[in-house]
Amino acid sequence: MSLPLTLSRAAQLLGVTRAVLQKHIAAGELPSHDGAVLTEDLQKLYPDVRLEDSGAFERITQIKEQAFGRRVRERILPNQEILAQRLAAQSEELEEVRRTLAHYHDLIEALRERIEHMSGASADEQVADLGRFLDDGLASVLGDETPPDTLAVMDDMLRVMSAHVTVKPSGNEFLVEGNETVLQAALRAGLAPSYGCGNGNCGLCKARVIAGQTKQVHNTDYPLSASERAQGYTLLCSHTAVSDLVIEMLEAKSPDDIPQQEIVAKVKSVAPLNADIMLLHLQTPRTNRLRFLAGQRVTLNVTGSTANFRGEYAIASCPCDDRNLLFHIRRDDDDEFARRLFAGAVKANDPVSLFGPFGDFVLKKDSPNDLVFVACDTGFAPVKSLIEHAVASDLPGLQRLVWAATQPGGHYLENQCRAWADALETFSYATLTAADPATAGVEAAKRVLDEGELAQRDVYIVGPVEFVSAVEHALKAGGLAERQLVVEVV
Repeated sequence: MSLPLTLSRAAQLLGVTRAVLQKHIAAGELPSHDGAVLTEDLQKLYPDVRLEDSGAFERITQIKEQAFGRRVRERILPNQEILAQRLAAQSEELEEVRRTLAHYHDLIEALRERIEHMSGASADEQVADLGRFLDDGLASVLGDETPPDTLAVMDDMLRVMSAHVTVKPSGNEFLVEGNETVLQAALRAGLAPSYGCGNGNCGLCKARVIAGQTKQVHNTDYPLSASERAQGYTLLCSHTAVSDLVIEMLEAKSPDDIPQQEIVAKVKSVAPLNADIMLLHLQTPRTNRLRFLAGQRVTLNVTGSTANFRGEYAIASCPCDDRNLLFHIRRDDDDEFARRLFAGAVKANDPVSLFGPFGDFVLKKDSPNDLVFVACDTGFAPVKSLIEHAVASDLPGLQRLVWAATQPGGHYLENQCRAWADALETFSYATLTAADPATAGVEAAKRVLDEGELAQRDVYIVGPVEFVSAVEHALKAGGLAERQLVVEVV
């Protein structure tokens, strides 16, 4: 019997992205029923799928072969108690199926005996034929050697490893894996839930569990009221999913939904990306993380007895890792923060105050269009955040990056672009060099226009003002609508 699966679960089983399956659905290659697909239809599309080919199975094998410690085990596999509860839940489902089958078997046996009695009493040949038909049918069922539904078997196994969560009212979906909390899983999946400390103290992440079972895995100091508990509210930061869940959760839809925050982080590391660009890695406290949308920026401020300097920079990392914040800072004698950073005034473990986030250079996640990112020099920093967030969110469109550089070594993370292109079917990129930002903008716009129809694309442009103006002017002249543009000057 064919089993219905959500797109998230089907993608996990097959080791592909949800965006790939959505493209198959849009092309009419994969039927979809109320947001679910059938294992039978998936096997027609992927006829060679085997248990050992699934991405999740490979992750289990990786643990066994590499055994690289506690962090990976906790990321992939649930703890023994959660594992036991999920197995118990599946055992109950299996027992219910067995009871149902036993009832059907008893009914068929009683029917066969009744037919035999009727046949002996009346010698009615039609009744005898019916009895023989029933016996033959039972024999064919009991002797059926049809192989089991591979995807259904895989789904049974993976449901023990992970739980599927559906969010109301947005309809977003994600998977809770290993020992992660529901909040951690939502962030990893590219969602923007309401939360504050992430540590069970502020209560901002409370959500109502409509269906399914959760279990507390971290201590919390925030007291839910008796009324909230009766209505099914729980703290997502301190609970994991025992079974598949349906939850009612607040999500940020625009920068206006993200409050400005002030956090003191510590310098994790300072490392050169090339001779003129430094990678600054900050880490926030476990109890006070930065909530932001991909593409936004913050103000960094260093205050001490001998120094007081600040600068505003785009975050180059994904909101799915809210503790580890990355910044690409270019050498600039007119920027005091950059000058001090390159002079060695910022060192590991130094405190740095964060203010923000700011900016509207964020993804339009409700748009079905393909995404085109056009960046110049360190404009790649917010684009990197956007791309990582789009991948985490499993957005359905294609992603194309055009990266212009105006200085030697300007494509300072091209290896990252190659890795994305190798790993993602939906991502491609092109690089170009030019003498100045304006020339780079003209050439970058030409690359975008040469690739054809603009109607189904949203274009994100970021870089110096001359670059942004040149790209924006050329694309509008080529027919791109204002509503399809998102721009940022850095």
